[in-house]
Amino acid sequence: MRVFVTGATGWVGSAVVEELRAAGHSVTGLARSEAAAAALVSAGVAVQCGSLEDLDSLRAGAAAADAVVHTAFNHDFSRFADNAAVERSAIDTLGDALAGTGRQLIVTSGVALIAPGRLVTEDDARDPNAEHFPRDPEAAAAAVTARGVRVSVIRLSPSVHGKGDHGFVPIVIGLAREHGASAYVGDGNNRWPGVHRLDAARLYRLALERGAEHAVYHAVAEEGVPFREIAGVIGRHLNVPVVSVSGDGMDAHFGWFARFAQIDAPASSAQTRQTLGWNPTEPGLLADLETSYFPS
Repeated sequence: MRVFVTGATGWVGSAVVEELRAAGHSVTGLARSEAAAAALVSAGVAVQCGSLEDLDSLRAGAAAADAVVHTAFNHDFSRFADNAAVERSAIDTLGDALAGTGRQLIVTSGVALIAPGRLVTEDDARDPNAEHFPRDPEAAAAAVTARGVRVSVIRLSPSVHGKGDHGFVPIVIGLAREHGASAYVGDGNNRWPGVHRLDAARLYRLALERGAEHAVYHAVAEEGVPFREIAGVIGRHLNVPVVSVSGDGMDAHFGWFARFAQIDAPASSAQTRQTLGWNPTEPGLLADLETSYFPS
């Protein structure tokens, strides 16, 4: 199968590319820089030069493919709303390119904001009355689905972990280094689902090869790891105290990241596992923290 992947050199997308190629698929990756293009070429991947803002490049990549996997997003939080708007336009454009072809589009989302505070399943949709959050790829996916495109959604865990991670866990580690303490909010019982990067990549492949039309899948290997336990491992490795923060102390320690540090977002992947035969085999988040995030 010829697969066009956005975000092909990113944390998740690069693992998806490797997984697809190992399974015998032909992959074309979107590259927005010469360095990204060179990295793809060295990995044996065809290149579609462009970006999420370059809608013509998206149309060309999708038109030449049997399926599209969308993993790209600009995580610059200083212009998050603008980046969310770019993503909506990109998904809409990819959908237009695939409309009427019967070819599949896989869109990347997340489990964290679907229904905080209770166990989320694949059947759940985000509460329309919930606090506004600029990024909503599932709404864009639904609009594309309404035009007759075969769309599936993969919801990632808040922590997609592994060696080389530059996501949420490294942010928490960096804040602990900066403040000389590893912190959690309140009692620290709020839960983060986790999935190893390689397990997530395998899920994308299975969704592509076996997925049903208009399906939602959860890339969740662990339903919820208490944030206090994450902070505990970090504190031990950095040899700094592990402390509870709240109110002004929470804002002082976590800043813009406070919303994520206190979110309680347990999620199930039972339906995903049953439907696709997905069985995560890589280390869990705490075990991975012990071996992949601190120099030996």
